[in-house]
Amino acid sequence: MKLDYLQALKRVDEARGVWILHGQEPLLEQNLLDALRKSWAKHEIERQRHDLNSVSDWKNVFNALNSLSLFSQHLALEVHGNIKPDANGLKQLKQYIQHNEHNLLVIVMPKQDSSSLKSAFFQTVEANGVVVALTANYPQDRQRILVIEAEQLGIQLNQDAWVWLEQHHEHNLLAAKNSLMRVADTFPDQKQIEIDHLQQCLQDQSRYSTFDLSDALIAGNLALAIKIFQYLLESGEPDSLILWTISKEMRLLMQLYEQPQNALQLGIWKTKISLYQQALRRLNPQSFLTWSTLLLRIDAAIKGLSQEKPEHIIQQCIAELCGKSLFINA
Repeated sequence: MKLDYLQALKRVDEARGVWILHGQEPLLEQNLLDALRKSWAKHEIERQRHDLNSVSDWKNVFNALNSLSLFSQHLALEVHGNIKPDANGLKQLKQYIQHNEHNLLVIVMPKQDSSSLKSAFFQTVEANGVVVALTANYPQDRQRILVIEAEQLGIQLNQDAWVWLEQHHEHNLLAAKNSLMRVADTFPDQKQIEIDHLQQCLQDQSRYSTFDLSDALIAGNLALAIKIFQYLLESGEPDSLILWTISKEMRLLMQLYEQPQNALQLGIWKTKISLYQQALRRLNPQSFLTWSTLLLRIDAAIKGLSQEKPEHIIQQCIAELCGKSLFINA
């Protein structure tokens, strides 16, 4: 079954079997994963996460699905990466689909091309599970999504304001949502937002987004990356979305290091392949060994599970991605 983002949001409580989420809209990915995680927490479903760095990692995924803990009757397994299972893995996936009625396997992937969508892997999941395209290609689609975001903030925009917002952010949903949050904070007593409110709040401000942060990280521009990060903090960008951006770039670089010929398959735009290749030449592969630990520390700090401040570890990650260090070894 194929679902779009809004259809998928309505079905999170009944999600079972296998779901694939694929696309290039971080706002949609984060929102849908947040909705799924809230549903799992509400129903006391155990959640695990696995990252795919090679085809062999699928073995760990199926082992996890086949071995529930003593305290859990149901399991939700998040799998992040752009690596499809091999023939044996596909066979195990089909067995899981046939014999597992209560657990959920959610596979999160970047945007897929038409040939990938026709692969046996996608066809199997589409026929027996759910494939969600995290896209918003048309203005009316983006507006429908952002109307929901605005309603959650207690505001409404007239049609002229919607057109202005879309043009201002050049179809960037994540940046548009941040602007809705900013205008709601700036005019807390104003429920009907017009162009004047948007212009007063946004026109004179820099338009940095997490996409700009990604570009600065891959370019190795530490000063600009820190400047953008500080702007995002001051403008109320959630730490979780900044973490998502950093982890995505780290994962792409590690995967490209292991699969240098598969840049397009990994979801890297053709125009940016050379930038990622330059980034790899700049970085020491030994540093990759510490990245997972850094990301876990940020996640724990955001959730209040440690005494560390997330912004401090995020700055350390930014420096690592730029090939620099915030600390001098004695």
